[in-house]
Amino acid sequence: MVTPPALKSGDQVAIVATARKVPAPSDLDLAINLLKSWGLQPVLGKTLSLADDQYAGTDAERLADLQAMLDNPEIRAIWCAKGGYGTVRIVDGLDFYKFIKAPKWIVGFSDVTVLHSHLHKIGFKTLHATMPLSLEDNSAFAKASLKQALFGEALKYTIDGAPLNRAGTGQGQLVGGNISILYSLCGSPSAIDTREKILFLEDLDEYLYHVDRMMLNLKRNGMLNQLKGLIVGGLTKMHDNSVPFGKTAAEIIAEAASGCDYPVCFDFPAGHIDDNRALILGAEVQLTVDPQGTQLNFR
Repeated sequence: MVTPPALKSGDQVAIVATARKVPAPSDLDLAINLLKSWGLQPVLGKTLSLADDQYAGTDAERLADLQAMLDNPEIRAIWCAKGGYGTVRIVDGLDFYKFIKAPKWIVGFSDVTVLHSHLHKIGFKTLHATMPLSLEDNSAFAKASLKQALFGEALKYTIDGAPLNRAGTGQGQLVGGNISILYSLCGSPSAIDTREKILFLEDLDEYLYHVDRMMLNLKRNGMLNQLKGLIVGGLTKMHDNSVPFGKTAAEIIAEAASGCDYPVCFDFPAGHIDDNRALILGAEVQLTVDPQGTQLNFR
């Protein structure tokens, strides 16, 4: 798995909108100032000020903007402004020829799982981390972990245990992201191979029965039975019907992963939560889950 070069002072970082529109230019001020405080040069994409219904410009405009940043050798990282929906509408039109010759970090989460998964399939690490429009609510740890990852510093997390955890130790490539996106990519060229890997999952704003449907789909596609470990992050703002489903989102995932012997960690600080720690997808990691807590070491 190819690791893009670590950033250094003076490097250019593009901010682009691949999916939903940015409400106002001032919403990017925190991100611009944060990059400058790290000695980096923000480069703003052309679609950040555009709107086409809920999208940041038309599919063609968002595709052209991202393609230009992928092709520009001066851009050392691409930071997606926000999620929502829309990246899957442009991914098949992207040309990664120049990116492959000069890789750079792709940064984001949620809908950006499309790019994470697609690039994982062609052999490149990406960065699952906070985005510009999430910064206002993010913890200092979330921001610091993004800087650490971009500048090539080692990542290591130790967190408390959770009731549904399953003890054990596993080692493998870290893959995954948003459950809804992974579910939607099944059967496509961007669907990830999870065999012998550590799978990370998170999601937001889903009905519990649909979480069950998605997890069963992942299970039936063989994405849960040959893992080296499972990490479950934020399961945020879930919904139920008037007739209760009867299980929490965490319990649904635990049930889907039952019958397997790999370690499982819940309540990991990543996803649609304030403390959204950076994860290097595609990196080799060691996951250790025991009654005292969980450790995730990037190797």
